[in-house]
Amino acid sequence: MRIGQHESLFPLVQGGMGVRVSAAGLAGHVARCGGVGLIATAGIAINSPRYDGSNYFATEALALKDELAKAYAIAPDGIIGTNCMVAVTDYAEMVKASCEGGAKLIVSGAGLPLNLPELTADWPEVALVPIVSSVKAAELICRKWAKAYDRLPDAVVVEDPDTAGGHLGEKLEKIGDGSYDQYATVRGVKAYLASEWHLDIPVIAAGGIWDRSDLLHALEQGADGVQMASRFVCTEECDADMAFKQAYLDCRAEDIGLIMSPAGLPGRALMANVAKIRERDLAYLSGCPTGCLRKCTFKSEGERFCIVHALDRAQRGDTETGLIFCGTNAWRATRIETVQEVFNELFELEQAEAINA
Repeated sequence: MRIGQHESLFPLVQGGMGVRVSAAGLAGHVARCGGVGLIATAGIAINSPRYDGSNYFATEALALKDELAKAYAIAPDGIIGTNCMVAVTDYAEMVKASCEGGAKLIVSGAGLPLNLPELTADWPEVALVPIVSSVKAAELICRKWAKAYDRLPDAVVVEDPDTAGGHLGEKLEKIGDGSYDQYATVRGVKAYLASEWHLDIPVIAAGGIWDRSDLLHALEQGADGVQMASRFVCTEECDADMAFKQAYLDCRAEDIGLIMSPAGLPGRALMANVAKIRERDLAYLSGCPTGCLRKCTFKSEGERFCIVHALDRAQRGDTETGLIFCGTNAWRATRIETVQEVFNELFELEQAEAINA
């Protein structure tokens, strides 16, 4: 799968999972196995040795560059990029730090990345990949990029809000109402890019992809590749604490649900401890500790909880008061495996090697 100047051995992008669930360890090993590894930039300063509790913004870019260097130490020739959330306060700084740190592509969502080409103008070799959930969003991005920056996307990720984990680009009341058709959207985006711009780039399906049958179904339905996140949580190389991974192993389908994030976006997570998260933050935090989001109801009104610290606690292993984002398929995790074993199953690598032998 070719994205801009970069060609991966397999048509797989590992989805970004914020606050160090997908950092150097996971992204580096996915890239080493022939996929595209993504370091999530959101909250990367938290749990960095550079962070002293008061220098969040001064640390963010440096911590990201640290992770990129570690990932390239694992996969020197791999395709490693970043996932940058539009909704964060330091979006521009993290995009530029991604480029300075050697990211080969930037995947960007949680809002429309309308100025992404401007921020990356000094790094034309960096591939730009917006995340959308509708043809309309793809149209808005392409028209803005073409008119303002003479640039078009190098790939597009189509995220299914009915199945994907983490922050979702759809209204809460519409998620799961049966109106969304992921692969109709994939085909619609492909048709729009071809007819309006004569553009043949990868359109990548995200959300609900777990095993080889899901991968093959996505390709059969018109996707050029897949983005997978939840499947990689229960790997040895995932950067989250074992307690975080155990929560996936222990969960049932009915434990997964939707919350309204302080960022103003719906999110999919394990639901059992959401009340405890809110109680903890209202009791121990007198105000916003970092200012990480442009718009945040905890910052402005003291509502809900501090999402970056809730996610950080979970990543470190506090599954009592930490928020655990996941996709609808998290309950399908049954064991801890390696990233290579995931690739072996998805692409039948062991079978192929045996045939070649």
